[in-house]
Amino acid sequence: MTTDKPPAVPLGKPTPPPAVRASDADRDRVADILREALAEGRLQADEHAERIEVLYAAKTVPELEKLIHDLPAGQSNQPPPRSTAREKASRPSGPRNVVAVLGGADRGGSWRVGAQINAVAVCGGVDIDLTEAIFDHPEVVITATAICGGVDIQVPENVTLVCEGTGIMGSFEAGEMVATAPGAPVVRVRGVAIWGAVEASAVKGKRVQNLRDGEG
Repeated sequence: MTTDKPPAVPLGKPTPPPAVRASDADRDRVADILREALAEGRLQADEHAERIEVLYAAKTVPELEKLIHDLPAGQSNQPPPRSTAREKASRPSGPRNVVAVLGGADRGGSWRVGAQINAVAVCGGVDIDLTEAIFDHPEVVITATAICGGVDIQVPENVTLVCEGTGIMGSFEAGEMVATAPGAPVVRVRGVAIWGAVEASAVKGKRVQNLRDGEG
C-alpha cells in the first residue's frame, strides 16, 4: 500500500528585508564624516561636492553607507549612528540643513542658530540671514556647497566672520572681520563652490543679540 506524498514545495531564496529609510540625523552624521575627510585631505574638493550632492538625494541608509565606504569612519558594517533623544532635544528649532536643488531655499528672521548649518545649492540658490538670529553658541560653522548655484550668507556687523572655503571654477568670498566686543560669536564659513558662488557679508546696522538668551 502506497501513501501519496504531498508535492514538494520548491524552496526559493528568502526575500531580503527592504532597505532602511534614511533620516535627517543619518544624513547629518554622514555629512560630518565627509566634511572631516575633506579637512584631513582624504577627499578632494570636487569629490566632496559630488558626494554631498548624492547625500541629499539619498533615500536609504545603504545609499549613505556607499558614500563613506572608503573612509575610516565607514569601515564598520554598522549603519551610520543616529542621534540620541537627548541630542535631538538639544537641537535648536528650525532646519539644520538648508538645501536647494533646481530651486531656492532660505532661512531668516528671528531663529535660534545652532552650532552648525549645512547649506547646499545645486543649480539653485540658498539664502541664510543671521542678522536677526539668536546665537546659542559662541561659534557657528556654516558648511556651504554650491554646484552651479549660489549660497548667500548675511551676518550682523558685530560678529567675527571667517572664510575657509574653496572656489573651483567659481567664487568663495567673505568680507572677513574681527569683532571687538567680548563674547561676540564667530561665524566660520567653510565648503566649496564649483561653477557657482558662496558669498558671506555683514549687514550694516544689524547687531547680534545677547549670545545666550537673545535679550537686547
